[in-house]
Amino acid sequence: MSLSPQFLDELRARVPVSEVAAKRLKLTRAGREFKGCCPFHGEKTPSFYINDQKGFFHCFGCGAHGDVLSFVMRHDNLAFMEAVELLAGEAGLDVPKPTREEAEKVERQKTLYDLIDAAARFFEAQLRAPAGRQGLDYFRRRGLDDEAITRFRLGYAPQDAQALIAALKRDGYEEADMIEAGLVRRADDGRLFSFFRHRVMFPVGDRRDRIVAFGGRLMEGDGPKYINTGDTPLFHKGQLLYNMASARKAAADGQPLIVVEGYMDVIALVRAGWDGAVAPLGTALTESQIEALWKLQPGGRRLPILCFDGDGAGRRAAARAADRILPMLKPDHSVRVAFLPEGEDPDSLLKSSGPAAMRTVLEEARDLAALIYAIEREATPDTTPESMAGLKARLNDRASGIQNGDVQQAYRSWLMERFFNEQRQRPAQAPAAGGQQGGWQPRNAGGWSGGGGFQGRGGRRGGPPPVQIQRRRPGQSMPSSKELLLAIVLVRPGIFDHVAEPLGHLEYGGDGRLDNFRQKLISALSEAPDLDSAALSNQLSLSGYDRIVAELREMAASHARYALGGVPDSVVLSRWNAQHMALQRDHLLDELKEAGRMRLLKPDSFAEERVAELHRQIEHLDQALNNLGEDDDQPAAWTGSGG
Repeated sequence: MSLSPQFLDELRARVPVSEVAAKRLKLTRAGREFKGCCPFHGEKTPSFYINDQKGFFHCFGCGAHGDVLSFVMRHDNLAFMEAVELLAGEAGLDVPKPTREEAEKVERQKTLYDLIDAAARFFEAQLRAPAGRQGLDYFRRRGLDDEAITRFRLGYAPQDAQALIAALKRDGYEEADMIEAGLVRRADDGRLFSFFRHRVMFPVGDRRDRIVAFGGRLMEGDGPKYINTGDTPLFHKGQLLYNMASARKAAADGQPLIVVEGYMDVIALVRAGWDGAVAPLGTALTESQIEALWKLQPGGRRLPILCFDGDGAGRRAAARAADRILPMLKPDHSVRVAFLPEGEDPDSLLKSSGPAAMRTVLEEARDLAALIYAIEREATPDTTPESMAGLKARLNDRASGIQNGDVQQAYRSWLMERFFNEQRQRPAQAPAAGGQQGGWQPRNAGGWSGGGGFQGRGGRRGGPPPVQIQRRRPGQSMPSSKELLLAIVLVRPGIFDHVAEPLGHLEYGGDGRLDNFRQKLISALSEAPDLDSAALSNQLSLSGYDRIVAELREMAASHARYALGGVPDSVVLSRWNAQHMALQRDHLLDELKEAGRMRLLKPDSFAEERVAELHRQIEHLDQALNNLGEDDDQPAAWTGSGG
């Protein structure tokens, strides 16, 4: 039903945002505004403000913003019309009557709701009758008590194809309504028969917990094990989820949403304390159901957990779900994926090992990005350079399929960083081909390094003048090694393929500004490896990094001028590697200092071996730096600018 703008404006005017919010959270006055801790993300310092004069709320922490209707919809997890009806009641307003056509539609739906609820009561009664003894025994064998059977309104559809029809007719319902509700079908000879026969029945509710459909499990005989009501004016199986209304309330209380395969799995999880359990209705998870899951979770990060069997079929189902969800991702809207022990479902796992085992499964759920990487990594037959290049291309293709630009960029950066990190410390010899083993737990198998090796340039003749060591003079500002490494790649992107691995592993501590820039740089060059320095700088500047780009280009001009000239890439690469090795050496020296302190505090064989190992690593790096300096005909401890 559509509502006029005039009515909605009147509703907003009569119910101030602060009045509604004050019933749900603690507010204090701040001048003409009110402030409090945001209800949509965890915080201890108030950043949530309400301005009644302008009629909106805004959180400076998470960006939540809207009017009084938006607040109630988001906080109370309500649909639009539900929020309107709630606020209209508080304001003393009557919601406008629908048009004649809308009124007829509402009345028609009310008849169908009543009819389906009457069918649910019939099935419930049959379960307790002599005809339903087999169904009741089934539920008892599955461990359900009377409380669970009543809570979920479980029932039994008798073998008699006319029993339901006769009962509904006695209550005054028409045959046409029974057909439209999906309860009854007409045979070729014109006779009516019940769609559900000799099955235990699972009523399916909508968001408001009104019964709109049924799932039925066959007790014995021929036919599909499970069937569901077909699409009706009230029910579309690709849009609803089993236990949706209860899960909505649980999500509003901060409980996780858990998607499992079947009705009994949902019931088992709810009985064990996970009220946010839901299941699709006889189909794989659809796009509409994914959107519905996100809407069930109010505010903050929306991450329902998809729970799959741990066998091959479960992993294939997870891969199909990932394919479907990936294009839909939005900021703070994703899923996590959990795998059960092989041979178990939630119901059987809870019975055999208890809630602790299920809790472990949920705690070990992985992010969707990690799952995508694992799927593609397992599909890579060996670790030759060609296979690794293919993996890199597939990962980029995966990211390209995400419709939201910000999420696409973040995924590409994450996947590329994971790709290059996996190559870290890989032996630099050709690997033996061999397939991956194991259930999506990619190991660091294989052999090609991400190109971190040095390409020598032959003799000095005709080359650039050697670079001298630049010493820090009193009062002189010197860039950090990590900044200089970024600056060199920015002005000489041609070396990126050879330094992407160590660049992806650099850590910038608390400097989130540089860390975000590094990820953006990696993403840009992974997506478009042919970018020159000018195009790369322009792209990064347009992405909001103009100040960092200017600072790094100035740094390169002051401390690595050779990189701006005609020096071959191989020489620039040699000096980048030397700087990176020097940085690694500094880290090892810091570790050696700490290890020596620990040896003094607790002298034992472990402490001695740790100190000795660090000495060996430093000596190895010193030798590598000396060799690199000899190859490039320059001092090894390079940090400076061209002479």
